Amino acid sequence: MSLIQNKVVIITGASSGLGEATAKRLAASGAKLMLAARREDRLKDLVAAIAKLGGTATYQVTDVTDRSQVEALAKETLSTYSRIDVLINNAGLMPLSPLDQVKVEEWDRMIDVNIKGVLYGIAAVLPIMRQQKSGHIINLSSVAGHKVFPGSAVYCATKYAVRAISEGLRLESNGEIRSTNISPGAVATELTTTITDKDTAAGINQLYAIAIDADAIARAIAYAIEQPGDVDVNEIIIRPTRQEL
Repeated sequence: MSLIQNKVVIITGASSGLGEATAKRLAASGAKLMLAARREDRLKDLVAAIAKLGGTATYQVTDVTDRSQVEALAKETLSTYSRIDVLINNAGLMPLSPLDQVKVEEWDRMIDVNIKGVLYGIAAVLPIMRQQKSGHIINLSSVAGHKVFPGSAVYCATKYAVRAISEGLRLESNGEIRSTNISPGAVATELTTTITDKDTAAGINQLYAIAIDADAIARAIAYAIEQPGDVDVNEIIIRPTRQEL
């Protein structure tokens, strides 16, 4: 039996891309899922698809930039399943642009979703996991959290922050909380659709011509979760074989 069996897992950004792929993979391994995103229609469809295949999932409409909604997500998960074993902080945005485009509203939105959304998730589940004396928090960073690229300064800053938060959590784990940082390269998702700068979008679309399937990341997440409790997979970087940067 997989060690994922019966684990209660919250996934943010679950309505598409990495979140959707991860939900399907974990459900197939017997996890009990709480799926969170803003698009209720997609959440309903995903829950129905999982149920049709015999999996267990429910959903809560959640904007991760609203701390009260993230707290409500954790409370609903606890009410539904009586515990929280894993939080996957997957929600994220990537509206890339050069700094001199001064897209301050996009900077603010990235900071709110990519950093504060991660912190709100941790704040909502960490007291519960401390009480359980066990738990696993998986944060989605990026190769942009390891290297800065032109046109991506603010996005890279948010993903470096996610890495720092993941490492800080590991150092403060007291042997109870596992911390995993996943850094994908080019993956076929909706992430690139948030880029409003045309020149930047053209360059990124060229890079993403070699993008790998979202299930590649889902498999890595499943690998981290299914390790025995005394094994903490802290960092995984996953790129297409042909991606150089």
